[in-house]
Amino acid sequence: MKENKVLNQIKSQAIWVVLVALVIVFTIANPRFISPNNLLTLLRQVSMYGIASIGMTFVILLGDIDLSTGTIISFVNIICAYMMVNMGIHPVIAILVSLVAATLIGVLNGFMVSTVGIPAIIATYATQTAFYGLALIICGGMPISGFSKGFAVIGQGYVGIVPIPVIIMIICFAIGSFILNKTYFGRYFYAVGGNVEAAKLSGIRVSRIKYLVFAISGFFAGLAGIVMLSRTASGNASSGADGFEFEVITCVVLGGVSVTGGVGRMSGVVAGTFIIGALKNGMVLMNVNSYVQKIVMGVVLALAVGFDCMQNKKRAN
Repeated sequence: MKENKVLNQIKSQAIWVVLVALVIVFTIANPRFISPNNLLTLLRQVSMYGIASIGMTFVILLGDIDLSTGTIISFVNIICAYMMVNMGIHPVIAILVSLVAATLIGVLNGFMVSTVGIPAIIATYATQTAFYGLALIICGGMPISGFSKGFAVIGQGYVGIVPIPVIIMIICFAIGSFILNKTYFGRYFYAVGGNVEAAKLSGIRVSRIKYLVFAISGFFAGLAGIVMLSRTASGNASSGADGFEFEVITCVVLGGVSVTGGVGRMSGVVAGTFIIGALKNGMVLMNVNSYVQKIVMGVVLALAVGFDCMQNKKRAN
């Protein structure tokens, strides 16, 4: 047990070393990478991944997966924009309704996984497909724009020199860390992910935990969708549909959360999120072809999962 803790600590520190090395490499390749303007841009870009990765962290800690994250972002983009522009609903009410809708999609995922018994990868793929289609029906495949300046503050505003999306991300990470480290729910997440049968025997209501985790994942994906909508000033059904969920999964797994469940820390997810952000931003500055960028992201995900699998084998032995 003590050896595992030491290994996890070394792993969590190593991820920060990788981040620093990545920053140095991109700075040497293009000094603009370290400029204040670009760093602020990077932080704004990474905020959506960071917010969505919190809910995904909880899901993966249980040993499950949520493929509906990107579609929830798209769906929230469309329904929030539609309510504000086409129905004239106040932005605050539109945001609250959108977040409730996102959370309910998570509850639906929890129902299919926990009550019906559908594997998470199938259940969340089903909601991904269905709600993407629904988003397209609502907007007719066309973007929706024309929001108030007040709404734009969420994704484009600043507090001092710090972008508001970054502040939202920091608050969300703090909440996620608090849940994992200071609440009994956090302990339950680790217990269920570590050994479902043992968790059941100890009195943990596993089905309720799954409902809760998928609902939380839906909520944070919805919040990321609101931030994205405000930042881009256009509701688009394809906003989160182009592999966004896989990039969020990469952030989480790269941050040391085991795909088999029961192992991981929020601090590692923070580092993993910034590594993905730095990679994407740095490749753009270096004019790397967008197709090549996808290859790089796929390789990073494969390496992260491969490393996790090797660690699991070592723990098993």
